[in-house]
Amino acid sequence: MKRNTFLARLLPVLALTLLGFLVMGYHPGYEDDGVYLAALKADLNPALYPHDANFFQLQMQATLFDEGMTLFVRDTRTPLAWAELFWQLTAIFLILWACAGIAHHLFAEPHSRWAGVALVSAMLTLPVAGTALNLADQHLHPRNLASALILLAVERILARRHWQAALFLLIAFAIHPIMALLGISFCCFLALALHDPLLSWLRRPRAWLAAVPLGWVVQGPSPDWYRALATRRYFFLTRWTWYEWLGAIGPLVLFWLLWRVSRRHGHRLLARFALAVLVYALFQQAFAIAVLTPPAFARVAPLQPMRYLQLVYFFMVLIGGCLLGKFLLKTAVWRWAVLLILANGGMLVAQCRLLPASPHLELPDRRSSNPWLQAFAWIRVNTPVDACFAMNPRYLAAPGEDYHSFRALAERSQLADAIKDASVATQVPQLSHLWVRQVDAASGWESFKPSDFQRLKREYSVNWVLVRFPQPAGLDCVWHNRILSVCRIP
Repeated sequence: MKRNTFLARLLPVLALTLLGFLVMGYHPGYEDDGVYLAALKADLNPALYPHDANFFQLQMQATLFDEGMTLFVRDTRTPLAWAELFWQLTAIFLILWACAGIAHHLFAEPHSRWAGVALVSAMLTLPVAGTALNLADQHLHPRNLASALILLAVERILARRHWQAALFLLIAFAIHPIMALLGISFCCFLALALHDPLLSWLRRPRAWLAAVPLGWVVQGPSPDWYRALATRRYFFLTRWTWYEWLGAIGPLVLFWLLWRVSRRHGHRLLARFALAVLVYALFQQAFAIAVLTPPAFARVAPLQPMRYLQLVYFFMVLIGGCLLGKFLLKTAVWRWAVLLILANGGMLVAQCRLLPASPHLELPDRRSSNPWLQAFAWIRVNTPVDACFAMNPRYLAAPGEDYHSFRALAERSQLADAIKDASVATQVPQLSHLWVRQVDAASGWESFKPSDFQRLKREYSVNWVLVRFPQPAGLDCVWHNRILSVCRIP
């Protein structure tokens, strides 16, 4: 890439990266980051989590994400909180850089290309049908980095640089194997669509196998594992709502139309790209239905084969924005202003409503006004490293908590919760029995008496609790705010 061309792409992508970050927000410890952030902290300080490390360490065995982040923090001497912020911004930048490259191959007009990238920047937190995924997460997730690398690989396929694409996919596999396998699957379809008549290729059954995401483990699950699985409605296609199915099928129709129209108007590369997306989506949809329907393949459900839609949504938003730029926005400044205000403003409002009790940007070293996060911060500084806490097993869904992980943010061991640890138990079946026992042990939390707290201490080494203020009788409480108390079990 020539220097002037590089700068002409770099500066707008940097600006859209910052804008996208400001719109999507930043929330360390939110949702899945309860697993990943806790794993990073445990790697950096092995004294942490002496009672419950299995609830994040076992799931991390399939990725090198935590090892890579730990190496970066130690070698650069960057505090973990700032390192996570840096790599979150880097992931967003790489996603948009790759989208700009893909748009450059598919559309000739600069205003078309940048409209597509601008729309992706605004829509990073767009929900993906019924998969419980967004295009990107509001915290550093290995899926963000893997998505960036997959999109870079797609751009390299369009540039006919297959070995470079293979390198990006290999790194993505080390970070997030499942998403990387889906990316490999799409890149296979795209490469074949660009080089061979696709219909003749589809007649060779063995070639289909090259695009199948392999390595999905089938195990005989236990009743405890099924109980954990039942907490995840989105794992089951039969439980999807009609509008979630519309979100899955609608993009296929749109790419079919795009293929037909592009082919009719002589846009050969765009037509082939649309056809590759369509065939990839049809194949993965059929594969998902085939493996999620028979009970024998129940173990596949937590791997969520419908995640293939995330990549389809990236292309849908990108190409949709490019078409808006080509036929509607063109070079009219006021039209661009309307698009940016509506897209970014709408997504910003949605994100603020999603986490109403938390700052939109939870930046490092910033004191939070959220009472739950205040309690977590006090615990992190003022309680022993080997403390083991218990709290309401459904604390993540409590009003004002906003799904922030106690384990990741307070940096202390905890009795298993009923929400996020259930997801871990579905991924790691050997944890399901422990998860059921610990969640049941805290059942009826709101009516606990001194004897119940003593039982937790005796059976699970719990010696601290986080309870509502004013606290129940019989506890030695050392701190409180307007809604929570931190107490020892005598």
